[in-house]
Amino acid sequence: MQRRSFLPFPLVASALPAVFAEIGTTPPNQYVLVRSGEGRNEKPLRIQDSEFHIVVSTKDSNGQCVLFDTLRHGPSGPALHLHTDVDEWFYVVSGTFKFQADNDTLRLNPGDSLFVPRNMAHAFVKTSEGTARLLVMHQPAGTMEEFFQQTSQLPNQSLENRKIIAEKHGMKILGPSLKPD
Repeated sequence: MQRRSFLPFPLVASALPAVFAEIGTTPPNQYVLVRSGEGRNEKPLRIQDSEFHIVVSTKDSNGQCVLFDTLRHGPSGPALHLHTDVDEWFYVVSGTFKFQADNDTLRLNPGDSLFVPRNMAHAFVKTSEGTARLLVMHQPAGTMEEFFQQTSQLPNQSLENRKIIAEKHGMKILGPSLKPD
C-alpha cells in the first residue's frame, strides 16, 4: 500500500461524525434510542384524527425502513390504496382494527401483526372505543416519511388533496376508507 493513499484516511474517517450530523443522519453502527411517548420529530405529525411519532427515521436506517408509532383517536384510516415501491407492516399495540388486505377482511387485536407486500391493496380503520395505538413500518423507507410530513401540513386533508400527494410517493388510491362496522 502506498503511504500517500493510507495517511489521508484517518483524517477523512475522523470527519465522518460531523458530516453525518450536518446532513441529519445517524452514522453506521450508531444506535437510536427513542423514549416512550416521544419521536424523532419535534412534534407528532397530525393527519386527520391521528398522531404520528417517527420512531425510526428514514435517515436513521439509511433508507432501509421508517417506523411510525401512531395514536388513533377516531374511527378513521387511510383510503384503500397500494404502494408500488414499499412493503408495509402493522402491529397493534392497543385497541382493535378492521383491515382489508387484497379481498380479505381481517380483525386485528392487541399483539396481532399484519405484513402487506407492495402492490397489494389495503386499508384499515380503528373499531374500538378510545385511543388505539398502531405501529406502522415501511420497508424500504422510500419517501413515506416525506409523504406523512407533507400530508400533515395540508390545511385541508380531504381525500382529493391526500391523493395528489400520495401519487407523488408511489401510492395509488383505489377506493374509499373502510367503515368501522
